[in-house]
Amino acid sequence: MSTKGLYGNFGGRYVAEILRKPVLELEEAFEGWKDDSDFKAEFDRYANEFIGRPTPLMYADNLSRQIGGAQIYVKMEGLAHTGAHKINNALGQALLARRMGKTRIIAETGAGQHGVATAAVCAKLGFDCTVYMGTVDIRRQRPNVFWMELFGARVVPVASGARTLKDAVNEALRDWSANFTDTHYLIGSALGPHPYPAMVKEYQSVIGRETALQMSERDLNVEALIACVGGGSNSIGFFAPFIESSEPRLIGVEAAGLGLETGAHAARMTGSGGREGIIQGYKSLFLTDNNGQVLSTHSISAGLDYPGIGPELAHLGKAGRIEFASATDTEALEAVKAFARYEGVIFALESAHAGAEAIKLATKLPKDKALIVNMSGRGDKDLFISAGALAGPSWKEFLAREAEGEAGDE
Repeated sequence: MSTKGLYGNFGGRYVAEILRKPVLELEEAFEGWKDDSDFKAEFDRYANEFIGRPTPLMYADNLSRQIGGAQIYVKMEGLAHTGAHKINNALGQALLARRMGKTRIIAETGAGQHGVATAAVCAKLGFDCTVYMGTVDIRRQRPNVFWMELFGARVVPVASGARTLKDAVNEALRDWSANFTDTHYLIGSALGPHPYPAMVKEYQSVIGRETALQMSERDLNVEALIACVGGGSNSIGFFAPFIESSEPRLIGVEAAGLGLETGAHAARMTGSGGREGIIQGYKSLFLTDNNGQVLSTHSISAGLDYPGIGPELAHLGKAGRIEFASATDTEALEAVKAFARYEGVIFALESAHAGAEAIKLATKLPKDKALIVNMSGRGDKDLFISAGALAGPSWKEFLAREAEGEAGDE
């Protein structure tokens, strides 16, 4: 165990002996290139030309008028290439891996956006790419599997455990243990052993830096920044430049699933909350039973359906700098409908949890205040879930007709 990368009582590096060498190699490379001007210039060039940065800050004027409270703004991270913030970190780590002489990249994915981003970056930079994904997530995020494979990635189904993100992480760790000589493990969330939480925060902080500049340019009176929290990559990057200040309020929104009282959720910081534990190489708060075994989680959004939370977020939550709230599946779907109806924007189901909190909070604030929601991804990937929930029988009838047509063509 190492004490490096500790955030209060959380974080650190707890890895098996076989992974000690690649983790130390990665830490040395990250620290060596983090402030290098050539590395930063290369990142910025790809960020502009490949990702499409900066992403806009959109004033949700119609929805704000409809609500009648604070003015809601949306950081349109879903307009980044591949449809989510995940591409920022994928680019940063891939550029670092190239400097380390790696030729192969592996990743795991839940909602699929990290997998798509990693596959796209690997195609652009010429890496061999393998993505581990639980079979439950493959079923509910099938469009993203198609895109990953089109980019040339090999998507490996994981059928162990709950067949979701945590099980995919375990398989990726096994792969890395056997192949670290030529392989970089590109973790997509701000968790895992040090230096991953720091590294993901560094590459995602571009979201917060752009937001700070856009706030200043518009002279906004911002009450709060609001982001969804699964592992926490979009929220820690969004909040990064503001953590050392006392303002604005920073609000992370977890998945309350079917309701905190039902036990079918993924809320580690709200409700009865998570317990301290050391899982998958880091210490944080996890949903576990009395014996320390990881509990099953539930969320309509695959990206929030994870039992742990990034260690810095857990620390900042305990310290009071970040407030935590939660939104149910139903509230997230209602937020998807509201932003689509009044703003012509389709939130990813993950981001819609933050959107739901913004709608609730705006009603309690005066009109001269502003709230900024990070739309960390757009909702194209959730079509089969959102349409199934919102369109009713007509969507299922459409799918049945399509399946019947496909069978008839064989």
